[in-house]
Amino acid sequence: MIELLVKPKKAERRPLEMFFIGAFWASVSLLLVTFVFGQDSILKEGSGLLVVIFTMMSCMPFIYYIIKLEEKKDIEIDDSGRLIKEHSKAIHAMMWMFLGFVIAFSFWYIILPNSAGQNFNFQIKTFCAINSPSNYDYCIGQHGLSSITGSATKMNSVLSIFANNIYVLIFTILFSLVFGAGAIFILVWNASVIAAAVGIFAKGSMINLPLGILRYMIHGIPEISAYFVGALAGGIVSVAVIRKDLRGEGSWRILQDSLLMVIIAVGILVAAALMEVFLTPLLF
Repeated sequence: MIELLVKPKKAERRPLEMFFIGAFWASVSLLLVTFVFGQDSILKEGSGLLVVIFTMMSCMPFIYYIIKLEEKKDIEIDDSGRLIKEHSKAIHAMMWMFLGFVIAFSFWYIILPNSAGQNFNFQIKTFCAINSPSNYDYCIGQHGLSSITGSATKMNSVLSIFANNIYVLIFTILFSLVFGAGAIFILVWNASVIAAAVGIFAKGSMINLPLGILRYMIHGIPEISAYFVGALAGGIVSVAVIRKDLRGEGSWRILQDSLLMVIIAVGILVAAALMEVFLTPLLF
């Protein structure tokens, strides 16, 4: 039933609607975990993952059908330039959905301060591990934004961030290859981690929410778009295998298109790493 609410072709024509779909399902999932599963003494320990899982389950049908639509385009369209343009429509729709995730999660992080640490417990731990590894325990206790101390140069930081992003991209591609739309788990997880970082930056104030979202979306939008490109590339191959489209003449076209998208994704990640190290600190 869920997949009938917004059809892929309609989403590509009106991608802004996916923002509200993403925000709605993220809100429903978080409130469900807060007021139902959060009351259980055992399940509440895994609230951070339950929020991600329920959001992923809600959006899985749409991601699957949009990947099927894009794989069909690979069969029907010969022109590489036109094909990339057509795929960009799907990426655009999915990015709006991702932004809906981030804003909804960030909003509820601030609105529900008493349960924020519970609903985003794993996300906060991930945030502290990335931003304050030397003071991890203190960061966990305070839920604050700490700076990483050390003598690393900016270029070393770029290489470290790029290596981490490539690691995520590889897993995104593998998940989409093996599970088709399975990469949505990694993407929803990243949305929840960014939301936790935004909530920590905003320090419980709705006034600071737009600034926090802007801070992380400057480099976050190209970074996440690269993951979506990689997820789409792997998903197209996965669907092609299921539909046995790799046996015909269009097999090389599908593989070539997927490889091109992976190369584009890597290029976007390079730009995102440079923006995160050199541009974001200048503005914030």
